[in-house]
Amino acid sequence: MNRAARWMIAGEWRAHPARVVTAVAAIMVGVALGFAVHLVNASALDHFARGVAAVRGNADLRVEAASPTGFDERLYPRLARWPGVAAASPAIFVHARAGGAAFDLLGLDVLRARSVTPALLPRPAAGGISDALFDPRSIFLSAAALRAVHGRVGERIAVRSGTQAATFVIAGTLPGADPDRAVGVMDIAAAQWRFGRPGRLDRIDIRLAPDADARKVRAAIAARLPADAMLAGAGDDLGRADALSRAYRVNLDMLALVALLTGAFLVYSAQALSVTRRRPQFALLRVLGAPRRAILGQILAEGAALGAVGAALGLPAGLALAAGVLRLVGGDLGSGYFPGGERPVLLFAPGAAIGFAALGLVAALLGSWLPARAAAGIAPAIALRNLGDATDPRHRPAILPALLLAAAGVMLAALPAVRGLPVFGYGAIALLLAAGIAAMPWLARALLAPLARRPLAWPAMDLAIKRLWGAPGQAAVALSGIVASTGLMIAMAVMVASFRGSVDEWLGQILPADLYLSGIGGGPPSLDPATQARLAAVPGVGGIAFSLQQPIALAADRPPLMLIVRDDPAHAFPAIGRSVTPRPGDLAMWISEPAARLYGLAPGQRILLPIGPGARSSALIAGRFRDYARQQGAIAMAAADYDRLTRDRTRGEAAIRIAPGARVDAVARALGQALSPDLRETMQIVPVAALRARALAIFDRSFAITYGLEAVAILVGLAGVAATVSAQTIARTREFGMLRHLGLTRRRIAAMLGIEGALLGLVGGIAGVMLGCGVAQVLIRVVNPQSFHWTMETRLPGGLLLGVVGALVLSAAGTAMIAGRRAVALDAVRAVREDW
Repeated sequence: MNRAARWMIAGEWRAHPARVVTAVAAIMVGVALGFAVHLVNASALDHFARGVAAVRGNADLRVEAASPTGFDERLYPRLARWPGVAAASPAIFVHARAGGAAFDLLGLDVLRARSVTPALLPRPAAGGISDALFDPRSIFLSAAALRAVHGRVGERIAVRSGTQAATFVIAGTLPGADPDRAVGVMDIAAAQWRFGRPGRLDRIDIRLAPDADARKVRAAIAARLPADAMLAGAGDDLGRADALSRAYRVNLDMLALVALLTGAFLVYSAQALSVTRRRPQFALLRVLGAPRRAILGQILAEGAALGAVGAALGLPAGLALAAGVLRLVGGDLGSGYFPGGERPVLLFAPGAAIGFAALGLVAALLGSWLPARAAAGIAPAIALRNLGDATDPRHRPAILPALLLAAAGVMLAALPAVRGLPVFGYGAIALLLAAGIAAMPWLARALLAPLARRPLAWPAMDLAIKRLWGAPGQAAVALSGIVASTGLMIAMAVMVASFRGSVDEWLGQILPADLYLSGIGGGPPSLDPATQARLAAVPGVGGIAFSLQQPIALAADRPPLMLIVRDDPAHAFPAIGRSVTPRPGDLAMWISEPAARLYGLAPGQRILLPIGPGARSSALIAGRFRDYARQQGAIAMAAADYDRLTRDRTRGEAAIRIAPGARVDAVARALGQALSPDLRETMQIVPVAALRARALAIFDRSFAITYGLEAVAILVGLAGVAATVSAQTIARTREFGMLRHLGLTRRRIAAMLGIEGALLGLVGGIAGVMLGCGVAQVLIRVVNPQSFHWTMETRLPGGLLLGVVGALVLSAAGTAMIAGRRAVALDAVRAVREDW
């Protein structure tokens, strides 16, 4: 960059610092938000991976149970003697609670675990080999578990899992465990006895022989496993969490970059106004011999400087924001994908820092490209005398480019996801935004044409309308930032409102009872048939429906599905799409939307379920249902079929309908009294209103980061409106001087500017709402189904839409009037002196 170019850039920035600060701030906010979300997600995944290692150990292969009931322990000796297997270690897994905190409790064969998963070995308080390792009254806790249960080595601790409870002595620690993961270890035989799991295993860890062919051994073992077990590799757990949370993380990244995209439009607006104001300067440079590429390079250099400053400020801001989020919210950002344990430690990612800085630079360059081309194409002879809109007012702005962009966006929206991510959906949103910006000159002319065709009695109003109608190019520049930020903001608002409204309606459909009885903190089902009979006989109970939820795994590299057992699943859930009538004797099941999309299933197909002894049961998919509670997918089956297959009539939940005339609180107390003392500690009875409120609170917590990012987008958009209108107003100082010569007072000019600003805000608000509703349809019908596998009905937040349009009108009008006071502060002679 030569000295003259640097001097011109510095002079422009000194003359209009507000415009520069706004553009830099928009780039900075976009880089900071994107970098912060990426760091939080990366830190959470790393924390989860270390936690998985603490529980899963470092075995080469694992045989896992497909359901919480486990598999027969007689599989272990067969695998231990399998060709190519150097060692195998059995384990059971218990969801335990103690001291008001939850932790993972593993039952291990310490002698076998020493050669397979040594990181899980306990250390007795006395050190070395101790009888405590095999004592059924001993338990060993990690540092995080000791903190969670407020215990110390040598103390007694009461541990509960479901209805099973036992007292143990904390006999030592787990030095090899992740210090941030709450996990405990005890002897496997004692765990089977104490927690009612005789003869069952949840896992067998396998270490392969050094000369074994891992692929052949894995294939041979997988082919011989029983129906209730499956083979998993070392990376499958992290793969499950990554697959489950990937869409959430990517969508947050894209949402965080909304501010960066808005910043690109604000850079475009600022640069376009700057080029318009400096057209005589560029024309003079051309007359003096400067080539077109020099003008082009100067404007792009200005954009690069804006992007570089914004990125340089955004990276440390993003680092600080990520640290604050991890400290206050945790690594899941309210989503619940990475529960439990301590707060993740912030990990700095140099590659991500470079990537987001580059995105900030690219956004600023993209925003400067069109103004740079316009500056390079200036005709010197005309530009030296003309500071107005380069477009002939009699020329009708073209709408065809906008229509072509919109059509391309619609075509992209129809394409399928790429590896579970709505890549083409995001491309469609970008094209629709570009179409909306390209349509602004035509739309502004179309909306203002009815008023421009008739003379108005109020000169200020007449001049404002005639000016905007006759200068659609400048109006489009001012509207670009308004429409971009407003459209994205409205799209997110409509999507969130539609999602929340659909969830609220869905809750009303699936929660028809008055009271709900459920367990606290997981664990095995605990309502046996005798308890169910006592609850059904409680006075005031008009009807009671018992159900069961438990995870079952169909594939080792995918999250487990939730099996829901109910009396009448065909009518218990909101059905969607076509259904199939089962034939007599068929095992029928219903699948949720996420399960159908994740596994490529549809009504009429059959799948094999790991339910019951022996071979997997073949089940007919009879229909689909809507389910917003389980993103990993769920399947529902009739209680009679489940009882027949498993001989297990235990349940974990109950929906209670109150008899006419009975009081809800009285029936709830009576139900609590009907439970055994152990069950009262592990079960809760919740009114339906409280349950719905809790579910919506979870929804709001999950979208808390979305609300925050949306608020930032609103602030950036309003700041862009103010900067754009202010810069455009100040650039018209000579025009106002000429109006003063023609007899208009400063008050009338200020009124004219206020009307212009209000009209810009109104047109921009209308266009932004229209564009936002269109983009929202892509979010609702493409991005959400492809990312989270949910569908929903569109709901428009009318109050918010009107409020946004009103805020735009007021902010644009107020900013124009404030900037106009500065523009008309010069006397009329000085304002037009350069035209002499």
